[in-house]
Amino acid sequence: MTKYDLPFKIKLVQEYLSGQSGYRLIADTYGVDISQLRYWVASYQHHGVSGLDNKRGAYSDEFKQQVLRHIAREGVSDRQAAALYNIRSIGTIGKWRRQYNTTGESWALKPPHKGGTQMKMPTKHLPKTPASDETRTQQELLDELAYLRAENAYLKKLRALIEAKQAAALQTKRKSSRD
Repeated sequence: MTKYDLPFKIKLVQEYLSGQSGYRLIADTYGVDISQLRYWVASYQHHGVSGLDNKRGAYSDEFKQQVLRHIAREGVSDRQAAALYNIRSIGTIGKWRRQYNTTGESWALKPPHKGGTQMKMPTKHLPKTPASDETRTQQELLDELAYLRAENAYLKKLRALIEAKQAAALQTKRKSSRD
């Protein structure tokens, strides 16, 4: 990801806030992603110039929970929450949500322990040995069938993309050898 300096961000935000240009025109003119520009404008409106700084910070467990609760309660988007809480990366909120949803535990939101030995994966996430098909409910079997169909479709698509990439590389190679 390209890093933009503070004066550049301020220039684009002020150009948008002047009302003479819209998001798309400014983004296209300066080669910036339009969603990034929207985030800068929202962050600037909530926090001023400090909302545009490139600083990194560690967030507490309580803060992460507060952000996730606010999103759920108010129905705001991750982008809006990131601007409101001055979180530098919108993807950070999605990461917090996945961590919390995966484990359902608030400890998942705590920053990883620095140094020492790495934590082992909890045993509840290890795949269970499947029960025999005769003892499983119809819904469990249908759920497994849907999962396997989705996995199969994914693998077919992946194979097709790899083959297309290889074919394009081969075609490019043949074309360059003719020239």
